[in-house]
Amino acid sequence: MTTPFTVPEPAIRYTEAANRSINVGETKFAYREFGPRGGVPLILLNHWGAVLDNFDPRIVDGLASHHNIIAINYRGIGASEGKAPLTIDEMARDTIALIRAMGFDKVDLLGFSLGGFVAQDITLKTPGLVRKLILAGTGPAGGKGIDKVGPVSWPLIFKGILTRKDPKTYLFFTSTPNGRRAAADFLQRLTERKLDRDKAPTPSAFLRQLKAITAWGRQAPQDLSSDQHPGTDRQR
Repeated sequence: MTTPFTVPEPAIRYTEAANRSINVGETKFAYREFGPRGGVPLILLNHWGAVLDNFDPRIVDGLASHHNIIAINYRGIGASEGKAPLTIDEMARDTIALIRAMGFDKVDLLGFSLGGFVAQDITLKTPGLVRKLILAGTGPAGGKGIDKVGPVSWPLIFKGILTRKDPKTYLFFTSTPNGRRAAADFLQRLTERKLDRDKAPTPSAFLRQLKAITAWGRQAPQDLSSDQHPGTDRQR
């Protein structure tokens, strides 16, 4: 008889993780850290317009059962200070400087959507810094359709406004009954943290990040053939 696989729960949940900040140069960056200390940390890089409260707490809690998790905000997003960068290059350089300021010389990266762009650029800029790389729901520089994210997304965002639903209902999920239930469950999880929530992204930061995404879709492709990181996983 086999024993059912269970994932041990972290000592604290992501919804309870303290808000932290660190100065990189003259700019304060916001982040949350939890999970077992020691070893190589897993840095979480999130999607367009996302703040710390947009990480799915159920997924992050699962990761934190075995890893030291550090979820970060990009410059100018949420409680991070400064003006949101207009290029992925700047976001990658900010993140590298942030990791160095935290005292790490080796990290794992999980990049979702925009975060996947940033993770790829970090890996190419500082291959010795990244041990393992996980790319989810993302694409390469110059990838087909990436520069059309704005025209594709705006109608779905406006649909959310008109129907008084979170636009992520339409942006991230299918219109099937299963998709709608999954969207409702996901959005409910994002409200589980009641205290010390992050600041919402400003319209300016949202638009500046879109310009960075568009520029990423129009730039020359990067050579990822040299990426030999063990455990690298690409999910689209």
